[in-house]
Amino acid sequence: MRKFATIILVFIICSKSFGQSKNSPLQITHLAGDFYIYKTFHEYNGVLVSANAMYLVTEKGVVLFDAPWDESQFKPLLDSIKSKHKKDVVMYFVTHSHEDRAGGLEFYGQKGIKTYTIKLTDEILKNENEGRAKFVIPNDTVFSSGKYKFEVYYPGKGHTSDNIVVWFDKEKLLYGGCFIKSAEAKDLGYLGEAYVNEWEESIKKVQAKFKNPKYIIPGHDDWTNTESLNHTLKMVQEYKTKKASDNKLNKK
Repeated sequence: MRKFATIILVFIICSKSFGQSKNSPLQITHLAGDFYIYKTFHEYNGVLVSANAMYLVTEKGVVLFDAPWDESQFKPLLDSIKSKHKKDVVMYFVTHSHEDRAGGLEFYGQKGIKTYTIKLTDEILKNENEGRAKFVIPNDTVFSSGKYKFEVYYPGKGHTSDNIVVWFDKEKLLYGGCFIKSAEAKDLGYLGEAYVNEWEESIKKVQAKFKNPKYIIPGHDDWTNTESLNHTLKMVQEYKTKKASDNKLNKK
């Protein structure tokens, strides 16, 4: 039954796409209500990889969660939103310091959009001499735009030291960025700045705080499967077990 429901969800999602081909560099899909997922692409290790991000249409304007990974799509995203919804982007939240999330800070800031990061992200961007947000916010903060409220939450280290998630309690929507891996992911991906030993506890904090999500949006690949957070936890646990086993062998 769950498999059948997933097939139906994918069919509905595909039918709600904005008439874009699967080869479009910017793909926008209606999620539910005023929520939209958009996908862009970037070459990583010789392979074209997709990145998921989200925006919310409110009566006060559009709220953007993470920027396109492909900087050539910074302006087309704004143009597409304006054309589709007749509204401007007014807020932009970054879920961690990597370019597939924070790459648009300078561009969107120059457009007069209010840009936001937590302090940990701001410090990393400052040290790397990258574009920074206009507003540095506390780790756990509730925002509102029009009729919508959402919580920006820092669960602890995981994919990076500064990864945050965004929770919409009324809609039961968890936007996870790269803190959450897709249910189809075969591994944890880039771990160059990860804290795998702490990731497990951080995931459990999210699970305890934000219960029964109806939607979970990971940073990359398929986002239709709500098992993505559980899948990420399983992969983290398996990675730690294997690493511990390898360390024991190396000591013999």
